[in-house]
Amino acid sequence: MEGTKTVVKVGSRKSQLALIQTNTIIAKLKEIHSNYEFEVVSMTTTGDKILDSALSKIGAKDLFTRELELALEKGDVDFVVHSLKDLPTRIVDSLVIGCVYKRDSEYDAVVMHPKHKGKKLDDLDENSVIGTSSLRRAAQLARRFPTFKFENIRGNLNTRLKKLDEDNKYDAIILAEAGLVRMGWNDRIAQVLTPSECMYAVSQGAMAVECRAGDEKTLALLSPIHDQDTALQCIAERAFLKQLEGGCSVPVCVCSTLTDSQISLKGGVYSIDGKQSVIDTVTKTFPEEPAAKKKATNGHTFSAIVHGNIELVLCQTAEAAGMELANRLLVTEAADILAEAKRQTAEAVIAEQKRKEQEALNIE
Repeated sequence: MEGTKTVVKVGSRKSQLALIQTNTIIAKLKEIHSNYEFEVVSMTTTGDKILDSALSKIGAKDLFTRELELALEKGDVDFVVHSLKDLPTRIVDSLVIGCVYKRDSEYDAVVMHPKHKGKKLDDLDENSVIGTSSLRRAAQLARRFPTFKFENIRGNLNTRLKKLDEDNKYDAIILAEAGLVRMGWNDRIAQVLTPSECMYAVSQGAMAVECRAGDEKTLALLSPIHDQDTALQCIAERAFLKQLEGGCSVPVCVCSTLTDSQISLKGGVYSIDGKQSVIDTVTKTFPEEPAAKKKATNGHTFSAIVHGNIELVLCQTAEAAGMELANRLLVTEAADILAEAKRQTAEAVIAEQKRKEQEALNIE
């Protein structure tokens, strides 16, 4: 019937930030596809439910994505919007990252307790308590501020800011700048950390849309918002993490830069206490030969990201940069640092499980 719009169901976490991100993607798609209507289906993930444990102590890689992916696999939704850094580098074969939206700030930001208004990390007392749920942030900052105490803080952004302001436990917390800006909380940013101070997480600041593999209709819907520069940087970063077999359980950090002719990826592996680290950089030049400028089908993926409307050779070069950097680190002491970090994290997971079991027994 004339005037009838195609309804697309969109999966999202229930948090305010997740819904802002989902609606950002929907608004952009509406600008391009006026004949589509989008219905948001929100749900709670495992990561949203477990708030009394550090992410690294839970022992799962898909804490904020699995419930959404199950809905996608069952056909309850047509695509799902994620913060790309939440998506594991390996996802089930039946799903793909159909597009990567233009990246916002990839940097970390410091939010101060109101009593420290106007201060930066360098201005805080030696024994200040810094809240972060990220091993990566804690390891890098512990190296710069060895007297600071880093404490876990969980919950969505609203919850963490409330804990900071009301609990008087934390002097400051570290969050992704992109999330704060998306929430409209720019005024709470006391300091943005440069890569020389704290390299960022793989794919931080980028939003991704996950859909079913082979769903050409949805892939075509998403293709116009698949940002080439962001996708290439994230392909390199995710390839690096995938080759290292890292995740939130180990302190791995990156910084990538892109020009028309080259991609450069800097990556680091840290011990959990921040005392050991190995950092290296790989730069790859994109081929210029016309024969290399070839597009293929959406069946080609790079750490689950479809190349879509991006020239295949560009994606291949970005992936090669990430893999080469990881392989270079793995023949150094970085391999031992990673192994020890994984061992410590595995022990922490077991200890946390025992703590919860004992807690349950005490309640009974």
